Amino acid sequence: MSLKDLPAVSAFNKPGGMNFALREDAIVNWQPEVVANNASDETSITIYDQIGEDWWTGEGTTAKRIAGALRSIGDRDVDVYINSMGGDFFEGVAIYNLLRKHSAKVTVHVIGMAASAASVIAMAGDTVRIAETGFIMIHNAWTVVMGNKNDLKAVINDLEQFDGSMANLYAKRSGQDNAQIVTWMDEETVFNGQSAVDTGLADEFLAHEEMAEDDNVSAASVRSDVAVMNAIRNSYPNKSRSQCRALMTDLKSGKPSAASTTAKSSAGEFVASLKKLAENAKS
Repeated sequence: MSLKDLPAVSAFNKPGGMNFALREDAIVNWQPEVVANNASDETSITIYDQIGEDWWTGEGTTAKRIAGALRSIGDRDVDVYINSMGGDFFEGVAIYNLLRKHSAKVTVHVIGMAASAASVIAMAGDTVRIAETGFIMIHNAWTVVMGNKNDLKAVINDLEQFDGSMANLYAKRSGQDNAQIVTWMDEETVFNGQSAVDTGLADEFLAHEEMAEDDNVSAASVRSDVAVMNAIRNSYPNKSRSQCRALMTDLKSGKPSAASTTAKSSAGEFVASLKKLAENAKS
């Protein structure tokens, strides 16, 4: 399958008030310390965090960053290394389309996880390679939204279009029947390295020596921070980025104001649940 034969994916217009949430199971199973041994040259792109800007650290993988990297690489082959639990659907689609339009060969290496929006990006390869211990997760678009019945009806319509675009992409890339892909998405399916190759979502395996562990990454701490910020965003979808960061800072510092200044009557229970979520993500 040539990358240039794959369809462009339409991102439509992003509905107001919609956040594409990270899946809790993806966060818990993510191993952020897994990196590639040979991803340091100037034609390599690494995607080792969430798709879209991380509201806590200000980092994350954005289409702007990938576009800049591709401009620097120019008309040369590119290697894309992925270990991401997903994130913003629109950023994932934009990155996929950027890679799809690249003039030279694109090789994608799934060294850890390619979940949700990251799995869309993973399809953007003339060749897709995966570690035997890696996995690809596909599912229907996952979002948090607030509004009245008309708002919710509009969101349902939008999500059906998003899901249809993703299913078409997975089907074209793998050669699987579209109906089978829809079933896998409905069932929120995780493919390990072997099943990803068997189903056509990946082409071949990575050698074990192509991967390493970054000793400078505290996996438990990273997962904990991501899980808690994700829960804050989901619980307060109308709060600004700075307000969510303030709550996160208060929570991490142990200030008693964390509950009293941001939540409602159930604030204490919410903060307690965040602490429990953080501990689960660390384990």
